[in-house]
Amino acid sequence: MNIFIGLINGMISGATPILLAALGGTFTYYAGIFNIAMEGMMLGGAFFGVLGSYYFNSWPMGILCAIIGALLMALIFIVFTVFLKTDEFVTGIALNLFAVGATTYMLRQIFNVKGVFSNPGIIPIPHIDIPFIDKIPVLGDILSGQNLMVYVTVVVLLISVFAIYKTRFGLRLRAAGYNSPSLDSSGVRTSTMRIWSLVICGVLCGLAGAFLSLGYVTLFSENMTAGRGWISLAAVILVNGNPWGIALISLVFGFTDGLGLLLQKFLPNQFTSMVPYLATLVSLYFYSIQKRKKSI
Repeated sequence: MNIFIGLINGMISGATPILLAALGGTFTYYAGIFNIAMEGMMLGGAFFGVLGSYYFNSWPMGILCAIIGALLMALIFIVFTVFLKTDEFVTGIALNLFAVGATTYMLRQIFNVKGVFSNPGIIPIPHIDIPFIDKIPVLGDILSGQNLMVYVTVVVLLISVFAIYKTRFGLRLRAAGYNSPSLDSSGVRTSTMRIWSLVICGVLCGLAGAFLSLGYVTLFSENMTAGRGWISLAAVILVNGNPWGIALISLVFGFTDGLGLLLQKFLPNQFTSMVPYLATLVSLYFYSIQKRKKSI
């Protein structure tokens, strides 16, 4: 039973950063932007989250700094893709590489360490116990005691569904991707909606990065996102931007991540670390087959 509870909690923790970033990618997906820069935004958020938590001795400031760090990455992406009209794919690749180099450089210059910065001065995001629910056998161990960002992610999911499908903003956002000339002719600029989508994506990737460095663990390591931004992009593509589908896919990837940690007792960690990425490749393979059948 303890193994089952541990696996479920590991699934939730593993799914949280992927879901947050993927929800941000959903907004850019509907705005007609192929956003592969989420990896760099998450990494920037993770570094600045540790920076803010350590120097301000406060986890809320860590979250705020994480959002600012991710927004700086998003701003670079906005300048090049929206204003300068550069290729989104090339710009995203460049931004991801820039994020790895910049965070590695700042890690060594600011903290004077290589590889990993871990310090008792880093204040982690707290876990929340829910009254009454925490007393329920088994279910209480799953629903209560999770990191604060897990509950924030659930709220973000509900808000995203409402904003995309039930508001004027969401209608304009989808129009920017589906029929931008019609949106421009209505008096709403497509570029404005794409900027807003990238800003929202930056905020959510910042929250994902903050969870990675202040919730999932309490440290920063070089390139600690380890491809989670790419998995988030795959989740968006697999379900065509449907937030509920993204939540399900994120839980599947979170499960494989937790399963990989569990299998470390029996297999070398080099093999178990491959499990979530193998699941991503398998999912994309079946998705490509499904798309091919529909096109015939």
